[in-house]
Amino acid sequence: MSNKYWWVIITYIIMQFSGVVFVTLLKALTSLSIEDLAIYSTYWSIFSFTTGLVVVLLLLRKDMAHDDFRASTDSGQVVLWSILGFVLAYFTQVFTGLFELYVLGIEPKSENTQMIMDITRSVPLFMIIPMFIAPILEEIIFRKIIFGSLHKHMNFFFAALLSAFIFGIIHGEMEHILRYAATGFVFAFLYVKTKRILVPIIVHMALNSFAVLIQYGLSPEDLERMQDQLKELQTILFG
Repeated sequence: MSNKYWWVIITYIIMQFSGVVFVTLLKALTSLSIEDLAIYSTYWSIFSFTTGLVVVLLLLRKDMAHDDFRASTDSGQVVLWSILGFVLAYFTQVFTGLFELYVLGIEPKSENTQMIMDITRSVPLFMIIPMFIAPILEEIIFRKIIFGSLHKHMNFFFAALLSAFIFGIIHGEMEHILRYAATGFVFAFLYVKTKRILVPIIVHMALNSFAVLIQYGLSPEDLERMQDQLKELQTILFG
């Protein structure tokens, strides 16, 4: 792995943990309430993620002009595979969610998603992170760098499986690691199939945007009621 890739990973780590440092210092130096600290923390996250993305793109400005694979897919195929990739990734999440529920007994509710939506409702500008910035950074880190580096030394299946597993761990919900890892595997497949990192980025952004926009207009009570109705329907269909 080249030095610039390590600098990208270091930038990503600093970006992720900078919020903890910022809130700790702010709490020590001010007498702000918990609510105010949460608001300032959200704006810091927007700043740090945006800055992190700019730094990463500057570090990889030459790499982003062309992918590591030769004979990359043309623009028409990019559009086609972005659409197909969204459908594939979406149904992968649906099927893994059903498997978690009916085989593993894991409830579909995601605390990570709930936290993101709570923050977004408080500060709507925050939605640019899960919808745009995070997908770009995660695809660069987990597909282009980690999967790409592993794929040079092992076959697709094991490289995709290992990078997808790391992708799942990073999201901090081990009970849903199957869902995250399966989705990461789909993203790796799209990267290899199209030879363009742009495709998994588009699909990742579309998935996140779909989830955020659907839930943004609904109250937590509405979401809970919809989940209960969905579980009833699933019980009727699958027993």
